[in-house]
Amino acid sequence: MKNLILIFALILSSFSFGQKKQKLNLTNALIVGQMDKEDERFMLEIALTEFFAELNVKAVPSINVLKQGADPSLLVTPELRAAVKEKGIDTYMLVSVRGYDSRFKKTNKNDSLAVALDYGTLFSLYREEVTSVTFEFFIYRNDVMVKTALVRCGNISSKETVLKRLKKKLAKKYKKW
Repeated sequence: MKNLILIFALILSSFSFGQKKQKLNLTNALIVGQMDKEDERFMLEIALTEFFAELNVKAVPSINVLKQGADPSLLVTPELRAAVKEKGIDTYMLVSVRGYDSRFKKTNKNDSLAVALDYGTLFSLYREEVTSVTFEFFIYRNDVMVKTALVRCGNISSKETVLKRLKKKLAKKYKKW
């Protein structure tokens, strides 16, 4: 009897370990750059919109939905939600700079979209004294976080190289999503 239970437990565990993670199947996204400086937010959102457009993902930068200088937390208001849904978007992708020159671990946060939109960042896209920058992605669908990811870009020398390296690294990460 003990052997039968042991065999059953081994078979059951092999099935649970063998299951593959569910794919993200990203078909559309509203890109929300969580940057303090408006010009950096614009650069980041446009670069990511272009990147996802090349992958046939319908991407819209939040600057096309919000008025200039508006707080991104307004994206949870019923009016703006309706405007986003009208554009055929059901996925929100929040992107921020996590930090510089360190190895970071994925966050354990599982906050709602409304809370995540209030996250701030103290970091800019580029600083002269750093050699790498780490971006954090939070992907929400139907107000539920479906994916978090970190993308570390090294060997940077300007804002332009940061965005160039981000696209290159993100292409590799996206294949795994």
